[in-house]
Amino acid sequence: MNIHQFRFVREAVRQNFNLTEAAKALFTSQPGVSKAIIELEEELGIDIFTRHGKRIRGLTEPGREVLKSVELILQEIEGLKRIGKEFAAQDSGSFTIATTHTQARYSLPTVVQAFSQKFPKVRLSLLQGNPRQVAEMVLNGQADLAIATEAIADIDGLVTMPCFQWEHLVVAPPDHPLSRQKTLTLEDIAAYPLITYDTAFAGRKKIDQAFARRGLKPDVILEAIDADVIKTYVELGMGVGIIAGLAYNAARDVNLTAISAGHLFGTNLSRVALKEGAYLRGYVFTFIELLAPSLSRKLVEQVLAGQKDSYEL
Repeated sequence: MNIHQFRFVREAVRQNFNLTEAAKALFTSQPGVSKAIIELEEELGIDIFTRHGKRIRGLTEPGREVLKSVELILQEIEGLKRIGKEFAAQDSGSFTIATTHTQARYSLPTVVQAFSQKFPKVRLSLLQGNPRQVAEMVLNGQADLAIATEAIADIDGLVTMPCFQWEHLVVAPPDHPLSRQKTLTLEDIAAYPLITYDTAFAGRKKIDQAFARRGLKPDVILEAIDADVIKTYVELGMGVGIIAGLAYNAARDVNLTAISAGHLFGTNLSRVALKEGAYLRGYVFTFIELLAPSLSRKLVEQVLAGQKDSYEL
């Protein structure tokens, strides 16, 4: 059996069982279509079509099942062709990034802008979720890569590489008592209601561990999935916020004061994750290098090939 036979069967049905019209649609001869269908029926050992004389009139019961399989096979073949065209054209195609809100809002805009200028024909999509969710998007083929904190580093099936380091900041209104302190302690922060990330986001585990080690139980009155929400409620005076440092912009966040908290909660690491064994188009390597200049194409290829000894920050 061959692809031409499958196409003839499908087109015969589409043309209301008129083989002459099917042949015209496929730019071939009617006798050729008829012969190919008969040969397929003989190979399968069934009649695909009911007949009246030499004319086909409809599908037999097994013919209906054959048609379902034929449709699936031809859909997969057409999908393979699309993949081939997309991957062959290294300056065009689609590219999906899965990331957290903080990365999408604060880390990626300049990178995405530079990438789009280099590859204007690439259709770029951003999917958002927590670290576990964005990792699943890559594993399931929904996204080409993921960018999140080190929480994605230990997920089976992914290869991850470090992009950049960052620390947490404490944010408060300018007239808040903490705003006058240059160096904070955990006790200082725990004295006020706290607004910070949901437990699945942006180093929240390190925040909780730091307080627990000192025997402190802060009053977390609000948890959010992104820094913009945290900053909004801090501006309203509801509490003190703990956010990722990359989410603070002094020029924009004029209603907030930021105080370093890296000495309290440690350093965090954002990572880029790829599916093990992934084939990357050339522009994906370019995006990764725009995101983290230390991650050259050669280095990423070495990591994907299993050489993971010398790429940590």
